[in-house]
Amino acid sequence: MDYSIRTISKNELSIPIAWAAKEGWNPGLYDAHAFYAADPKGFLMGFLGNEPIASISAVSYGKDFGFLGFYIVKPSYRGKGYGYRIWQEALKHLPTQNIALDGVVAQQSNYKKSGFKLAYRNIRFEGKGAKNSPNDPHIKPLTLIPINKLLAYDREVFIFPRKGFLTRWVTQPKNLAIGYIENNNLKGYGVIRPCHTGYKIGPLFADSPTIAQAFFSSLCSFAGPTNPVFLDVPEVNPQAVTLAKTHKMKPMFETARMYTKEFPNAPLQKIFGVTTFELG
Repeated sequence: MDYSIRTISKNELSIPIAWAAKEGWNPGLYDAHAFYAADPKGFLMGFLGNEPIASISAVSYGKDFGFLGFYIVKPSYRGKGYGYRIWQEALKHLPTQNIALDGVVAQQSNYKKSGFKLAYRNIRFEGKGAKNSPNDPHIKPLTLIPINKLLAYDREVFIFPRKGFLTRWVTQPKNLAIGYIENNNLKGYGVIRPCHTGYKIGPLFADSPTIAQAFFSSLCSFAGPTNPVFLDVPEVNPQAVTLAKTHKMKPMFETARMYTKEFPNAPLQKIFGVTTFELG
């Protein structure tokens, strides 16, 4: 049977998202709309005949940066070269970019062979939501904050433009998206969304640990005291690790943030929670 690779539609994106859930990556329930908006040409699937058996995303954030994710081969087809072929096809979509990924431990040696260099570890922490948190007058719904102010702040922290993705990410159904306003300036923002298991916080960007703590309390209150809450923390930000441990969150697994070129000069001290391992 012939093996073919092609770009998939937004509706077909539900397939790799379901595979990611089976792998234990716990994607959000409503991620597809925002993911697809990031780069409609950036999601590939490999087919054996008409059967989808492999996936990968190669999302372009302009000519300088791209991110790989959703690199999955159905278990019964692994070890037969199908994954490597779709990997090679994905790299063609990012010919000039510095390419990044969050690699699971089992694949990190393979990524190094393809020219990826380790920058730091991200650690997924799991905890519980919380009861109602104290009201903080600085915290406002993102819907009340001008979108250009949000995009400007995100560009300072994430470094690369992602308007299409971000405007949809912060307006997902059944989520909470909040910003911290001080002296009419945005000092950070955070999002929590429902996932296949519990809720996931991401991103959690803040100018200080105090602001990050205020966000964390509000976001966990949204999840409620009985639901699991997950936070993906860059280990190189010790204040972020402290935040997770202070709230008795436990590490679940780790990924390696890797790049093909120089490491971007992002203000990692402001990143208390990664947006998503799939798209960075």
